[in-house]
Amino acid sequence: MTGMASLARDIASLPDLLHGRPRAGPVRSRRPVYVDLLPPCNATCPAGENVQAWLDHTEAGRYEDAWKALVADNPFPAVHGRVCYHPCEGRCNRADLDEAVSIHAVERFLGDLALEKQWEFPRPPAKSGKRVLVVGCGPSGLSAAYHLARRGHDVEIRDAGPEPGGMMRFGIPAYRLPRDVLEAEIARIAALGVRMTSSHKVADLEAERREGGFDAVFVAVGAHLSRRVDIPAGDTARIIDAIGFLKEVASGERPVVGRRVAVYGGGNTAMDAARVARRLGASDTTIVYRRTRAQMPAHEEEAADAEREGVRINWLRTISAFEGPEMTVEVMELDETGFPRPTGRFETLAADTVILALGQDTDTAFLRSVPGVEFARDGTVSVSSTMMTGCPGVFAGGDMVPAERTVTVGVGHGKKAARNIDAWLRDEAASVLPKHPEASFEGLHLWYFGDFSRRSQPERPPGERLSDFFEVVGGLSEKEAAYEAGRCLSCGNCFECDGCYGACPEDAVIKLGPGNRYRFDYDRCTGCAICFEQCPVHAIEMVPEQAGVWRGK
Repeated sequence: MTGMASLARDIASLPDLLHGRPRAGPVRSRRPVYVDLLPPCNATCPAGENVQAWLDHTEAGRYEDAWKALVADNPFPAVHGRVCYHPCEGRCNRADLDEAVSIHAVERFLGDLALEKQWEFPRPPAKSGKRVLVVGCGPSGLSAAYHLARRGHDVEIRDAGPEPGGMMRFGIPAYRLPRDVLEAEIARIAALGVRMTSSHKVADLEAERREGGFDAVFVAVGAHLSRRVDIPAGDTARIIDAIGFLKEVASGERPVVGRRVAVYGGGNTAMDAARVARRLGASDTTIVYRRTRAQMPAHEEEAADAEREGVRINWLRTISAFEGPEMTVEVMELDETGFPRPTGRFETLAADTVILALGQDTDTAFLRSVPGVEFARDGTVSVSSTMMTGCPGVFAGGDMVPAERTVTVGVGHGKKAARNIDAWLRDEAASVLPKHPEASFEGLHLWYFGDFSRRSQPERPPGERLSDFFEVVGGLSEKEAAYEAGRCLSCGNCFECDGCYGACPEDAVIKLGPGNRYRFDYDRCTGCAICFEQCPVHAIEMVPEQAGVWRGK
């Protein structure tokens, strides 16, 4: 009898032995679970956008839903689609397959479509009864005001500039950011009830807070003060600063710079100043920078655009003297640490005007008298992880705190500050959601995805650009934007491709209907991992049987 029982057990286990799989039940050593990982594009976005979500809506043709998902985090999609340096694309897993998804181009498409269709932000909830003062009407201040207004707070922005927008209006040339686009997206924030007071320089923050009955303050005055350097110059030498020069042009003026212009600096502002000088008639425009191309703070695409428009860049040079119409530059060399040092060798270059683009500082003098506010050695304001200064209820962000100075970083600061200001006003702790592990390219199984080339945005030929300030880069068509969104690999998140459902030999994957994904029937599952191996986006993880729950990495 014992032998018959043993034979029966052997026969019962035969199917599993033939398939090379462990049996279900207690023999199973691991089980699959559905997971959601963090896409690298989402993880890298300084504005905290859910990039993958709005790309998914765009691919499906749900454009207004895509726009709503986008502006839940960022009120400036048409602006960002033009001026953001898209670090998300630098981390896009698709780049390891062929080319990164053109995320910024799809964002611009959605932003422009929203302006065309006149889509509006959702109306704010009932008023909270709280008032917030925002100092500075640049990207960070406007972002904070937007997110605070959507939480029901009464917001007023006070700004020293003649019009709202900050450096988006006065620092970014119109050929990169048309003013009608900027004004339309600012107007949409004003439509939420945000009051914007221009030509109002805040000198006494505590007095303005007290007299206005404000419960909290967010300070984001931006970096508008140009750094200067002493250059021995003759009486007729014309030396101007880049920020003042760009502001003047943005205000409609056309300053005379002469035929030969030298721009001193290697950042994005230097590239913009050189390109603007070309449009004002400078036929010989040179950038002088004391380091190498690899060390320049400007983004590579900015330098490349400048060179395409005829700007020459002299690396490893400093300006020693400017007599006009000639300047003397000294050749530099890098020491063993990569720091530039003088060589004692000099060259002479022609120049009618020198434009200084050596960086900017913030005017934070009005904060020096505010109790508790502390400053870093470089003059930036010290803030906590909640963006609050040492003075209760006074928060700060944007260019005036230690961080990379870009529009997108500023918008992200405004969003984060608004969340923490809201919690502070409600006497609550700000909620911080735990982040999922990031989805890597190595974890994807890309049998599902073909090789599809990236769609490029149209550009005006360099020869046509220099006669005006019209926009250089065009947008994608609807068909191109949907196609580009479809190139997203949906890293780490199920998009219901049915790979697991079709591959499971035990019918252990149960479809739950469109939009609801799947579940596992563990009474059928053998732990063979075929579903895991078939999932193209790493939305399935194998976990030890005794755990039964995925705990991340």
